[in-house]
Amino acid sequence: MRLILIIATIALIMVGILSIYSVSNPAQSNSDEQISDGGYWKKQVVFAIIGIAGFIAVNMVSYRRLGAVSYWIYAVLIVLLAVLLIDKYINLPFVPVINNTRRWLRIGTATKFIQLQPSELCKLVYILALAWYLRYRSNYRSFKSLIMPFLLTLLPMMLILLEPDLGTVLLMMPILFTMLFVAGAKVKHLLIIILMAMLVSPLLWLQMKPYQRARISSVLLQSEWVRQKAQQSPAIGKILVGKKFSTKQWKDNQGYHLIRSKFAVASGGKTGYGFRNGPFIKYNFLPERHNDFVFATIAHQWGFYGCAGLLGLYAIIVGCGLKIANNNTDPFAKLLAVGIVAMFTVEVIVNVSMTVGLMPITGLTLPLVSYGGSSLLVSLAAIGLLNNVGRYRPFSVAKKV
Repeated sequence: MRLILIIATIALIMVGILSIYSVSNPAQSNSDEQISDGGYWKKQVVFAIIGIAGFIAVNMVSYRRLGAVSYWIYAVLIVLLAVLLIDKYINLPFVPVINNTRRWLRIGTATKFIQLQPSELCKLVYILALAWYLRYRSNYRSFKSLIMPFLLTLLPMMLILLEPDLGTVLLMMPILFTMLFVAGAKVKHLLIIILMAMLVSPLLWLQMKPYQRARISSVLLQSEWVRQKAQQSPAIGKILVGKKFSTKQWKDNQGYHLIRSKFAVASGGKTGYGFRNGPFIKYNFLPERHNDFVFATIAHQWGFYGCAGLLGLYAIIVGCGLKIANNNTDPFAKLLAVGIVAMFTVEVIVNVSMTVGLMPITGLTLPLVSYGGSSLLVSLAAIGLLNNVGRYRPFSVAKKV
């Protein structure tokens, strides 16, 4: 089982490197039009090597030892997230502002540096700390006892939201509810919390900035009928985007990536244009095609069959993770495995859905495939933890309290 998990992981990494390489080196050459995305694929190879080192590192220590220090690691990540926000008031030289966001810590000199994304690291550390807390029955069976799991979730969520990084924020709640459900929290308590969230959601919507509303509303604004209504009625436009709606402005801004991404996916058909071929590979029609929208480039080159194969590899990882969780009688190990499976599942669903217009564009990467050092490192460390859990099958050590 663990061997199959590792093989599927390596296959996804290779798909990612080849996809990033393809947009950097399209088969058709045209010096006037061809866009080179630099050495992203070479950097991804380096990231993969570092990620494999992370995979090995988390397997050198028992997962229970990692759980015992998880609260301390969680506290360090909270401090790092807070440092990013301090830059809004004090200009810190090691916090770059990229696209009006503060998500990275720059480590090194002005010419040679690496960038670390604390919100990416926070995903795995959060799962580790939450699983360690939920290993005791008394920590989730009453409504009052659910306060601490939600505090563990909401604190990093608020800090990450202020960066802003909507993708990671949307990821954490599904992980929390999945782990609570598997741990044994009462369904009625979870439903009450969901109802409470639904009641306050209109207030949160009103507090959003216009560009944030437009990004979420873009799922509806794909419809020409909805766009016409929003443009004809200022009230509808204000509800959807927070200001007067303009179809042209939406297509040139919030809807731009979505429209191009859907064209790239649809043009792939059943079999695609082939490796390094196709207009969306040759020309830079789609921004972030090596990162957030790498799934669109895969669909463009390999079509429906290629996408099905890619999703099949993710299904193997999810299946292996669930099998590992089911085989382990240690509550902490089981919850840790389930949390990691939930993380991968939500990331894949959100990324693919936003690529084809079923969900808002959030900037959530495709795990193990999208370009990015922090993302790849965390994904491989997560696979390493799954493998770590799979190596041990201890009897339950939790206190029945």
